[in-house]
Amino acid sequence: MGELMRAVVLTAPGPVDGFDLRTLPVPEPRAGEVLIKVAAFGLNRSELFTRLGYSGDAVTFPRVLGIEAVGVVASAPGGEFAPGQQVVTMMGGMGREFDGGYAEYTCVPARQVIPFRSDLPWQVIGAVPEMLQTAYGSLTVGVDARPGQALLVRGGTSSVGMTAAILAKRLGLTVFATTRSPAKAGALEAIGVDHVLVDDGNVAAQVRRVLPDGVDGAIELVGTPTLPDTLRATRVHGTVCFTGMLSDEWTVKDFYSTTCRPASASPPTPGGGRPARRGAPGVPRRRRRRTGAPPDRHGVHPRPGARGAHPDGERRGDRQTRRPHRPGLIA
Repeated sequence: MGELMRAVVLTAPGPVDGFDLRTLPVPEPRAGEVLIKVAAFGLNRSELFTRLGYSGDAVTFPRVLGIEAVGVVASAPGGEFAPGQQVVTMMGGMGREFDGGYAEYTCVPARQVIPFRSDLPWQVIGAVPEMLQTAYGSLTVGVDARPGQALLVRGGTSSVGMTAAILAKRLGLTVFATTRSPAKAGALEAIGVDHVLVDDGNVAAQVRRVLPDGVDGAIELVGTPTLPDTLRATRVHGTVCFTGMLSDEWTVKDFYSTTCRPASASPPTPGGGRPARRGAPGVPRRRRRRTGAPPDRHGVHPRPGARGAHPDGERRGDRQTRRPHRPGLIA
């Protein structure tokens, strides 16, 4: 028998009683894989959903959960990394398609291993990777934030929310961030948030008192209960990135009904409700005959003879939400 390790194994979806501390064989890496001696790993909300059985057929049991881990290289048969090298790994099927970071060793594809050097304590390093990747991806890919714009972070005192706010300030954005507790307002002010909003359920009104047209972009970390109000806080053609689910309330119907409405507070249609945005199921797209001119900043080609096309050709469209590159439902 080879070397053994300890691992936290989820035997079946359900309550925390399904977790079991077991002794398992240390995985044997093949060419193209890296065996990592785990020094620390983060706890992610997506793992909670996996434990509750919300990951569907993507996860088989028993399974070692954990979508991220940090540590040192124990073995890399393909020579991609040197033994003892500090590395981080995350996502790519960890804790779902194959065993993840809740163990003393984890074996992952070399393509999802990132080397680094740091003197920080492992418990600090372990909290960084997925949190930083989620915040940065939501800000850059999800919202496509640009210097000079205004950003709303809904759920600002969460770890991802505070990270997103710090990154946004470094990018030159004006940041609005929410907290449900007035006692936590000082923590947001300390990291440079420009406008701290106590979330009373009507954040849109607070935002529009400062910016009548609304913010350019928003990162939604609370969930579907607050998503409609976050959309109302965002300007026309702004972008909302639905990143997190701090709330336990969620239904597909809620998500569909909110994301298929315009971000602006437009008047209701005679039949009740708000008009669906173009491109939603059952709603035809308006087509224009293309010309030789480049598309404008909304991705629309000017009509023949139209003037004033934007030279940058930036394509934003009229989508209210974009999905950042993340595993599962929430990271």
